Amino acid sequence: MSKNILILGASGSIARLVVQNLLPQVGHQLDNLTLLVRHPEKLNDLPLTNDHVHVVKADVTNTAKLTTIMQDQSLIYANLYGSNLAQQAKSVVTAMHKANVKRLIWISANGVYNEIPGKYGQWNQMMLGSTLTAYADATHVVEKSKTDYTLIRPAWFQDENTVDYELTVKGQAFKGTEVSRKSVAQLVTQIIDEPSQMIRESVGISKPGTDGDKPAWY
Repeated sequence: MSKNILILGASGSIARLVVQNLLPQVGHQLDNLTLLVRHPEKLNDLPLTNDHVHVVKADVTNTAKLTTIMQDQSLIYANLYGSNLAQQAKSVVTAMHKANVKRLIWISANGVYNEIPGKYGQWNQMMLGSTLTAYADATHVVEKSKTDYTLIRPAWFQDENTVDYELTVKGQAFKGTEVSRKSVAQLVTQIIDEPSQMIRESVGISKPGTDGDKPAWY
């Protein structure tokens, strides 16, 4: 059975790292890697010369076009943002249903369940405001869908060149305040490599030992 991966929002900071992780597999473990972006020029600095890597310009809210793009895909990884995130989520899960694609990795945010205790939870809610509401609404859409989703709720991003993280599950208090982009990208890559894990789970990800009132770098 062929393995075809579609990344939505492929020019985002986490998605770019995932692309770099996956490129050596394309044509081997992965048959095709499709990168959907609104601005393809943002990928110009990546070595996308493999014939099995396809860059597609589209908006995820165009459900009909998205359904066509999703044909024969094995897994969808969505790295999206915006005030209309719930609308984007509805379009994604609708297109997946029409294209008969089940597996979804969705990047959410810490705090969507009000799961962060103490002062960091208050600070996070104050800083994210309506953005957090958009992530929470989109998370609800994904959880109500019939997809085999994995929701990933990262702490605040930092750029350490390390992979060091711990996970919490839905229902547990969120741990930590920050996490490296590289760590989140590694988790996404691991799920793509072994998609049978974490099905219909929502996991928080943070760097161990970073508990506090806010990220240390802020």
